Amino acid sequence: MIWPRDNFWIYGAIEPKTCDHFLYEYPKLDGECFQQFLDWLSVQLGSDYAILQIDQAPAHTSSAIRWQEFIIQEFQPASAPELNPIERLWQLLKKPLKNQLFSSLQTLRVGVARRRHRIQEIFDQLTFEQVISVSSYNFILEALFYAASY
Repeated sequence: MIWPRDNFWIYGAIEPKTCDHFLYEYPKLDGECFQQFLDWLSVQLGSDYAILQIDQAPAHTSSAIRWQEFIIQEFQPASAPELNPIERLWQLLKKPLKNQLFSSLQTLRVGVARRRHRIQEIFDQLTFEQVISVSSYNFILEALFYAASY
Protein backbone atom coordinates (compact mmCIF):
# COMPACT_ATOMS: atom_id res chain seq x y z
CA MET A 1 0.00 0.00 0.00
CA ILE A 2 1.24 3.46 -0.82
CA TRP A 3 0.25 6.05 1.72
CA PRO A 4 -0.88 9.33 0.19
CA ARG A 5 1.41 12.23 0.93
CA ASP A 6 0.96 15.90 0.47
CA ASN A 7 3.45 18.68 1.03
CA PHE A 8 4.24 22.32 0.55
CA TRP A 9 7.44 24.32 0.43
CA ILE A 10 8.41 27.50 2.17
CA TYR A 11 10.79 29.66 0.20
CA GLY A 12 12.75 32.19 2.16
CA ALA A 13 15.44 34.81 2.28
CA ILE A 14 17.05 36.44 5.28
CA GLU A 15 19.25 39.50 5.71
CA PRO A 16 21.76 38.58 8.45
CA LYS A 17 22.70 42.15 9.36
CA THR A 18 19.17 43.54 9.78
CA CYS A 19 17.28 40.27 10.35
CA ASP A 20 14.74 41.14 7.70
CA HIS A 21 13.20 37.90 6.56
CA PHE A 22 11.01 37.09 3.60
CA LEU A 23 9.04 33.86 3.65
CA TYR A 24 6.38 32.62 1.27
CA GLU A 25 4.61 29.28 0.82
CA TYR A 26 4.44 27.45 -2.52
CA PRO A 27 2.91 24.11 -3.53
CA LYS A 28 6.16 22.61 -4.82
CA LEU A 29 9.87 23.14 -5.33
CA ASP A 30 10.38 23.82 -9.00
CA GLY A 31 11.63 26.51 -11.34
CA GLU A 32 8.19 28.04 -11.83
CA CYS A 33 7.56 28.52 -8.11
CA PHE A 34 11.12 29.71 -7.57
CA GLN A 35 10.60 32.30 -10.31
CA GLN A 36 7.42 33.46 -8.58
CA PHE A 37 9.38 33.78 -5.34
CA LEU A 38 12.12 35.80 -7.05
CA ASP A 39 9.53 38.11 -8.58
CA TRP A 40 7.80 38.54 -5.21
CA LEU A 41 11.12 39.06 -3.40
CA SER A 42 12.13 41.67 -5.95
CA VAL A 43 8.96 43.64 -5.20
CA GLN A 44 9.63 43.37 -1.45
CA LEU A 45 13.20 44.61 -1.86
CA GLY A 46 12.40 47.47 -4.21
CA SER A 47 15.64 48.93 -5.53
CA ASP A 48 17.80 47.38 -2.77
CA TYR A 49 20.46 44.97 -3.98
CA ALA A 50 20.54 41.50 -2.47
CA ILE A 51 22.85 38.52 -2.68
CA LEU A 52 20.73 35.39 -2.63
CA GLN A 53 22.75 32.41 -1.50
CA ILE A 54 21.20 29.23 -2.84
CA ASP A 55 22.01 25.57 -3.16
CA GLN A 56 22.29 23.84 -6.49
CA ALA A 57 18.80 22.32 -6.58
CA PRO A 58 17.42 21.99 -10.12
CA ALA A 59 14.75 24.59 -9.30
CA HIS A 60 17.49 27.12 -8.53
CA THR A 61 19.68 26.36 -11.53
CA SER A 62 17.03 26.16 -14.25
CA SER A 63 17.96 28.05 -17.40
CA ALA A 64 14.38 29.38 -17.45
CA ILE A 65 14.99 31.46 -14.30
CA ARG A 66 14.97 35.18 -15.04
CA TRP A 67 17.12 36.81 -12.38
CA GLN A 68 16.01 40.25 -11.31
CA GLU A 69 18.46 43.10 -11.77
CA PHE A 70 18.86 43.72 -8.02
CA ILE A 71 19.14 40.07 -6.97
CA ILE A 72 22.57 38.47 -7.37
CA GLN A 73 22.71 34.70 -7.12
CA GLU A 74 25.50 33.04 -5.18
CA PHE A 75 25.61 29.25 -5.45
CA GLN A 76 26.89 27.48 -2.36
CA PRO A 77 28.86 24.24 -2.52
CA ALA A 78 26.52 21.26 -2.86
CA SER A 79 27.56 19.65 0.41
CA ALA A 80 27.63 22.74 2.64
CA PRO A 81 24.12 23.79 3.71
CA GLU A 82 25.54 25.10 7.00
CA LEU A 83 27.02 28.03 5.06
CA ASN A 84 23.57 29.38 4.24
CA PRO A 85 21.94 31.48 6.98
CA ILE A 86 18.43 30.44 5.92
CA GLU A 87 19.17 26.80 6.79
CA ARG A 88 19.47 27.71 10.47
CA LEU A 89 16.23 29.66 10.27
CA TRP A 90 14.48 26.55 8.90
CA GLN A 91 15.68 24.61 11.95
CA LEU A 92 14.31 27.30 14.26
CA LEU A 93 10.96 27.33 12.45
CA LYS A 94 10.59 23.55 12.57
CA LYS A 95 11.37 23.25 16.28
CA PRO A 96 7.83 24.03 17.58
CA LEU A 97 6.44 21.48 15.12
CA LYS A 98 8.71 18.64 16.19
CA ASN A 99 6.96 15.46 17.36
CA GLN A 100 3.52 16.78 16.47
CA LEU A 101 1.06 14.90 14.34
CA PHE A 102 -1.17 16.79 11.94
CA SER A 103 -4.08 15.11 10.20
CA SER A 104 -3.62 17.21 7.08
CA LEU A 105 -1.60 20.05 5.62
CA GLN A 106 -4.55 22.32 6.23
CA THR A 107 -4.44 21.44 9.92
CA LEU A 108 -0.76 22.32 9.98
CA ARG A 109 -1.49 25.62 8.25
CA VAL A 110 -4.36 26.77 10.42
CA GLY A 111 -3.45 25.08 13.70
CA VAL A 112 -7.00 24.12 14.62
CA ALA A 113 -5.95 21.73 17.36
CA ARG A 114 -5.12 23.16 20.76
CA ARG A 115 -1.41 23.77 21.46
CA ARG A 116 -0.53 23.43 17.82
CA HIS A 117 1.31 26.14 16.00
CA ARG A 118 0.38 27.58 12.66
CA ILE A 119 3.21 28.16 10.22
CA GLN A 120 2.28 31.84 9.84
CA GLU A 121 2.20 32.31 13.63
CA ILE A 122 5.71 30.92 13.86
CA PHE A 123 6.87 33.38 11.17
CA ASP A 124 5.12 36.29 12.85
CA GLN A 125 6.56 35.53 16.28
CA LEU A 126 10.18 35.52 15.18
CA THR A 127 12.08 38.06 17.20
CA PHE A 128 15.09 40.09 16.14
CA GLU A 129 17.18 38.19 18.69
CA GLN A 130 16.11 34.80 17.32
CA VAL A 131 16.85 35.71 13.73
CA ILE A 132 20.21 37.30 14.57
CA SER A 133 21.21 34.29 16.69
CA VAL A 134 20.72 31.83 13.82
CA SER A 135 21.94 33.93 10.91
CA SER A 136 24.69 36.28 11.99
CA TYR A 137 27.70 34.05 12.51
CA ASN A 138 30.98 35.86 11.90
CA PHE A 139 32.01 33.69 8.96
CA ILE A 140 28.70 34.45 7.22
CA LEU A 141 28.94 38.19 7.84
CA GLU A 142 32.58 38.30 6.76
CA ALA A 143 31.72 36.47 3.54
CA LEU A 144 28.87 38.91 2.85
CA PHE A 145 31.09 41.94 3.49
CA TYR A 146 33.78 40.44 1.25
CA ALA A 147 31.27 39.74 -1.54
CA ALA A 148 29.82 43.24 -1.24
CA SER A 149 33.25 44.82 -1.67
CA TYR A 150 33.51 43.55 -5.27
